Amino acid sequence: QVQLVESGGGLVQAGGSARLSCAASGRTLSSYAVGWFRQAPGKEREFVAAISSSGVTTYYATSVKGRFTISRDNAKNTVYLQMNSLKPDDTADYYCATKRLSVAASVASTYDYWGQGTQVTVSS
Repeated sequence: QVQLVESGGGLVQAGGSARLSCAASGRTLSSYAVGWFRQAPGKEREFVAAISSSGVTTYYATSVKGRFTISRDNAKNTVYLQMNSLKPDDTADYYCATKRLSVAASVASTYDYWGQGTQVTVSS
């Protein structure tokens, strides 16, 4: 059984940083692309970032490019999302998800396993 567990969320001041982790069990993440999505209250889930299985290719939403960095440590079976220069608009529940190929990385419906999410609140 594949399980993804996100951690690292919490309350952060605007301009601050946070690092989210996505730890997997039941699946060797090194063989899969991993994406991060977020959903703010009253809004649809949106793509944030994704990384290919090798880690060579990364994808970012325009809204986070230059502020967020996705990375992976395959030895720890974990993917990270480093978030810098946080803004109140970044407040959301953040989810990680996996799929075999990184094509269509921004399309949530192409991912097959999802974590339960971790909440990030950015105060102004």
